Amino acid sequence: MPAHTNNLSTMTELAANIKVWGAELGFQQVGITDVALQEHETRLNQWLAKGYHGELNYMAQHGSKRSHPEELLPGTLRVISVRLDYLTTQARVSEHEQQAQNAQVSRYALGRDYHKLMRKRLAKLAERIDAQAHQHGCRAFVDSAPVMERALAEKSGLGWIGKNTMLLNREAGSYFFLGEIFTNLPLPLDVVEPNNHCGNCTACLDICPTQAFVAPYTLDARKCISYLTIELKGSIPEPLRTKIGNRIFGCDDCQTICPWNRFAQLSNEADFQPRHGLDSAQLIELFNWTEEDFLEKTAGSAIRRAGYEGWLRNIAVALGNAPPDVRILNALSAKQSHSSELVREHVNWALDQHTNKHHIKPE
Repeated sequence: MPAHTNNLSTMTELAANIKVWGAELGFQQVGITDVALQEHETRLNQWLAKGYHGELNYMAQHGSKRSHPEELLPGTLRVISVRLDYLTTQARVSEHEQQAQNAQVSRYALGRDYHKLMRKRLAKLAERIDAQAHQHGCRAFVDSAPVMERALAEKSGLGWIGKNTMLLNREAGSYFFLGEIFTNLPLPLDVVEPNNHCGNCTACLDICPTQAFVAPYTLDARKCISYLTIELKGSIPEPLRTKIGNRIFGCDDCQTICPWNRFAQLSNEADFQPRHGLDSAQLIELFNWTEEDFLEKTAGSAIRRAGYEGWLRNIAVALGNAPPDVRILNALSAKQSHSSELVREHVNWALDQHTNKHHIKPE
């Protein structure tokens, strides 16, 4: 690093510029912190030891790199955290979502996948930093490496980790994406005061359909609907299926109920606007997508992560939880001979739900 870049006045000026450049690139907030994550490392190890990560094996990989940014990128002294709001519809549960025959898709997945958009903008920010510092030492991350995003964002002043394990912000709630830039520049740290504002509220813990929170600030991912409908690749545990309701990709319940999301800001990002009517679709409509339909309509979407089999599995469960309707039974029956054993299992469970509870049969 050139000597003239390593002085307080230069670093203070650069830090101020980083905030300005971040805003110009569309980020709602930028913060700077160090790499000390010992407390969060201890909590992570305790969480992993209890098996709460389920099949999220990547959470236990990479040794200590997740909690030691300087090991992931040698020489790292500071982490620049950014926030990008993504909410494009109302924060509360809509009338559409309340109807059991309609599909609920987590709000972050209604539009295009955020990774490319954020990565490009972070890369531009990193380039500007390197250009002013006359070096090449910044690296951007957006879910692309073992990074403790929420911990770093909390330390940099972007909010606090709430009882639902989400990062919360007094002015923006929790509907936002996070990204980071690692740098070897000794930038001044943002002054962050202790700012947990959850108080005695337990709304997020109480509303969870599967009671996935074993304690405040502690999530058993194995019971979380987001995990079950996105990360889990096998069968959804039968005792949890009826609790999933009509949620087919992710779950926003612990966010929609959070009082701080009254202050969630709507995004004007075109990429985050709902695509293919996913914010107003009926379950049957989506269940009838062919694999070609699925691949076409989820191009550039986070929903691709579930895969077509997982998509059908999730919707079959939701259809099993829907009110009695011959059209639903006919749609399920049409996939009883599907080539996927996973799909067939959940389709047959859904049909049993209707025949056993409602005593109706397909036409």
